[in-house]
Amino acid sequence: MSTRVANTSGVKVRRWTREEYGRLAEVGVLHEDDPVELIEGEIVEMAPQGLPHATGIRLAEEAARGLFGAGFDVRPQLPLALGPLSEPEPDLAVVPGGPRDYVTSHPTTALLVVEIADTSLAYDRDTKGSLYARAGILDYWIVNLARRRLEIYRDPGPMPDAPFGFGYRSRRIALPDEVVGPLARPEASLTVSSLLP
Repeated sequence: MSTRVANTSGVKVRRWTREEYGRLAEVGVLHEDDPVELIEGEIVEMAPQGLPHATGIRLAEEAARGLFGAGFDVRPQLPLALGPLSEPEPDLAVVPGGPRDYVTSHPTTALLVVEIADTSLAYDRDTKGSLYARAGILDYWIVNLARRRLEIYRDPGPMPDAPFGFGYRSRRIALPDEVVGPLARPEASLTVSSLLP
């Protein structure tokens, strides 16, 4: 498995586990509103949200609730437990069940993950995409704000050159007037423009 190397000068990088990361919050080192997430043992600071990004999250949440309905939990910016070293907080994740199903632990997978990308586009494509593919998430969407389109990634599998050794073998670009639907709800659909601020 390939992993990112933070420094090649012989300096060791301290990696955090999800358990240690959780304790940092418990003792007050990290706070609930700190814009950070744990990616393969590294605590990554997320960029501040601009208005288009925030609006994109709300639009994606509204669209997902309409697509999935009862029996699914639409989770905006909440953690996924993707292995012992990763706890990303995607802009949106749809998981089976309801909120009470995740009182004692975060979901370990998702039926659909959506990232809203402006300044984070390359990171969302490469690093986050590889992480989600390694976790076996079958349907990964990036709302590309700059180009006003939706990038749909599917068919995760091994890719030795990807940051975490996995990637998506299928990529589709959908323009604003196109109709798309999630793999988990093939009978449901929306126009891409409904996701764009």
